[in-house]
Amino acid sequence: MNKKSENTGINISVKSFITAIVVIFALMVLTYGLTFVIPGGGIPFWKWALSPILVLGAEGNVSLIAVIIFLLVIGGIFNCLDKCGLMQYMLDTITDRFGKERYKLLAFITLFFMTMGSMIGSFEEAVPMVPIVVALAVRLGWDPLVGLGMSILAIGCGFSAGVCNPFTVGVAQELAGLPMFSGIWFRLLGFVLVYALLLAFLYFYAKKIQKPIDTNVFKNNFKYDKKMAKGLKLFVGIMCGGILLVLSSVVFTFLQDITMIIVAVTFLVAGLVAVIATGRGGNIPKTFFRGVGSVFAAVFMILMANSIKYTMIEGNILDPILQGMVNTAASLPGWSVILFIYLIVLVMNFFIASGSAKAFLLMPLIIPIAETFGISAQLCIVAFAFGDGFSNVFYPTNPVLLISLGLVDVDYGKWFKWSWKFHFLNLILTSGLLLFGLIIGY
Repeated sequence: MNKKSENTGINISVKSFITAIVVIFALMVLTYGLTFVIPGGGIPFWKWALSPILVLGAEGNVSLIAVIIFLLVIGGIFNCLDKCGLMQYMLDTITDRFGKERYKLLAFITLFFMTMGSMIGSFEEAVPMVPIVVALAVRLGWDPLVGLGMSILAIGCGFSAGVCNPFTVGVAQELAGLPMFSGIWFRLLGFVLVYALLLAFLYFYAKKIQKPIDTNVFKNNFKYDKKMAKGLKLFVGIMCGGILLVLSSVVFTFLQDITMIIVAVTFLVAGLVAVIATGRGGNIPKTFFRGVGSVFAAVFMILMANSIKYTMIEGNILDPILQGMVNTAASLPGWSVILFIYLIVLVMNFFIASGSAKAFLLMPLIIPIAETFGISAQLCIVAFAFGDGFSNVFYPTNPVLLISLGLVDVDYGKWFKWSWKFHFLNLILTSGLLLFGLIIGY
């Protein structure tokens, strides 16, 4: 770990790491305390203390291990791209071409990430692009928060809008016995409104903190390099091929279970081919493994965050909490039930990040409650998607958020202070959408 990132490669800062560890540990202690309060709960102290390690052997650990391997590949390749100078050349090229139209670029990048999240359910797969977008934002006169907003916040919003998200809407509709991706018009409306809110939030903040860009300086300093340009074209070309393959998972559904593997392999191949093409790779294996070592701190954070769910399951408190919330919903006024379903999913997402896992856990419980009050399964699924997704880029228990913040040296406290206003406004917007859906009988 480095105290400060001095290049475009990946470095987990000491400050960011300590902040995240303190927050997650406090949540671990709180969860452990709940096992003594909730009737029927309980877990041996040694099991709780070792939970960040024991979680690797728990049920459903395959996706956790996949995320960790994915992150290690990212760390290694980014270090190779940085050391050969390709990252710097990429940023210089983009700034040279789009420096005068940076706000159009902001709108396009934000839309691209939201679309990726909403149409194919990409979330973890966006992590490799976060440091690039953040470095680009800084180069264009903004700060890392704008870059995070254009990338990880945008993809989280798209994931939540769930237009064709196979991991939330797709699974939930299948469990509810509805045609896959039916009722799409309402989710498209949500997508447009959330995009407008996010773009306005980013635009006004970027305007507030922007620094002037002398594009003439960049044009004078930018020098075309044949080998670097070839490496950049190969990198972009291979990555685009991987993205198209991931997009095809909407049609070829068997690919949906391996999208993270596809992105990891694509990024690995694209990075290695591009670095070799520049002729400046040096000792690539040595550089790669140094990059892998730079992200081990993030792996530790991931294990700690996932141990919270492990403690709830092993301590027998997850089911009582869930059942208590469902029982409460049954006693509420009819119009408020849809908002309470939204709240249930928001609460459970704090402990269980996986959208598919929550769908299997929650949908059989909340759909019967909703139908009792005349609320359609379609609207219930929209509430589920909203509750599952937006908080992914707000809760400190989400590994992808922790990784993204750590990679660009932004601590969670700073992220919370900056993003809570957007999340508050978005909560009002999405709650209003749910009530609108209830009124029109969606």
